Amino acid sequence: MPFRFSVLPVPSVLNQLSVQNNVAEVRRRIADAARRAGRNPGEIMLMAVSKTHPPENIREAYEAGLRAFGENRVQEFAGKAADLADLKGADWHLIGHLQSNKTAKAAELFSAVDSIDSLRLAQKLDAAAGSLGKKLQVLIEINIGGEEAKSGAAPESKELEEILLAAPQLAHLEIRGLMTIPPYADDPQRSRPYFHKLRELRDRIAARKLPAVEMSMLSMGMSHDFEVAIEEGSTCVRVGTAIFGERVKELNAVAEEQKG
Repeated sequence: MPFRFSVLPVPSVLNQLSVQNNVAEVRRRIADAARRAGRNPGEIMLMAVSKTHPPENIREAYEAGLRAFGENRVQEFAGKAADLADLKGADWHLIGHLQSNKTAKAAELFSAVDSIDSLRLAQKLDAAAGSLGKKLQVLIEINIGGEEAKSGAAPESKELEEILLAAPQLAHLEIRGLMTIPPYADDPQRSRPYFHKLRELRDRIAARKLPAVEMSMLSMGMSHDFEVAIEEGSTCVRVGTAIFGERVKELNAVAEEQKG
């Protein structure tokens, strides 16, 4: 009898029964981390990082009660936005680096941009939002680890100060807080100093009571380290793999290898 290769099911089938359970488990872990830190779990937003995942998987997360979704690329989300237009109350956040030549499309597609890192980019996004007659919520991305390969304004930098001082002139943007991605480490405890540093930066900015600058949002923590981030004060955790499983492209690549 000839040997038959097994082929992985497509992710939409693979995740159909698991996304709801995964969301429940992540919520449990969020609640446990919040209690350890003496915090109210209700003040922590769970954002599903839906980049690379198809509309059917995103619908499963929506049906599990999630309303905040994070996408990395403008063009990728543009290709699936129409299929998700009926999801009432869904909040679409751009969490990846925004190129200045895509500000018009980003303003059209998203309700929030969580990766502003220069005054020039903020001004272009403000103008784009103004032309559409809408306001965008934004976070300032901080390169907390000083990594050359990552975008984000450096803590205490000229770029950060320029954005903060210009906030009253950015009439179509609402600055809500800070976002960061610390240097990756297998041990989530190694992220703790970076999360702590961002929280301290947020507190210093908030204490200045700058006009048109709100610092209520602290977006930090992903699938592998969100519990530590919550213990350090995160108000929004961005979770992809722990909700959806491995990325679609990775699973499809394995399936193609098995076919061959």
